[in-house]
Amino acid sequence: MPVDRADTSGSAADQMAFAHRGGAMTRIVLAALGVVVGGYGAVLLWDNPPVILVRIVVWALVAVVVHDLVFAPVCAALGWSSRRLVPVRWQAPVALAALCSVVLALLAIPVYGKPGLRPDNLSVLDRDYVRGLWWSLAVVWLCVPAYMGGKALKDVAFKRSRQPLPVGQDEVVERERACDIEPQPPTV
Repeated sequence: MPVDRADTSGSAADQMAFAHRGGAMTRIVLAALGVVVGGYGAVLLWDNPPVILVRIVVWALVAVVVHDLVFAPVCAALGWSSRRLVPVRWQAPVALAALCSVVLALLAIPVYGKPGLRPDNLSVLDRDYVRGLWWSLAVVWLCVPAYMGGKALKDVAFKRSRQPLPVGQDEVVERERACDIEPQPPTV
């Protein structure tokens, strides 16, 4: 082996961890669980007629295409533009609020069209879900300035709590002896 190449010494003292730390067994167990859950899903799908199976496949393919061709580029464009418009300190809270907003909007999709609402049963979807969504979004976005205000107060309190040292970091104390230092107060 050439001198400029890295090589393990082969001794136990130089090794940081064992080569096999149980990761292989964890992967095997997780893969087996995945196969079992996938098999259970296949058994549940087996009872459906072919028309329903085709609808499920089309729905899954449309979801992938919409995500890859619409949602992901829109998120990338919004992320890129927000990096230029939003101050650096605000970027993480704004990104988190945007993620929460998307999740809330996706969760509200099933009730937009009021499925199952019939004139003879007004108890189904009896709330104003659109207004509830807007209130939820308002709470999420009001948390951003509240978080930033709390962070600013914490920063101010931290700066006030730090007392300046009597001697600067690079200053040399001359002509001082141990007996020149003020005695410590007695312990209680």
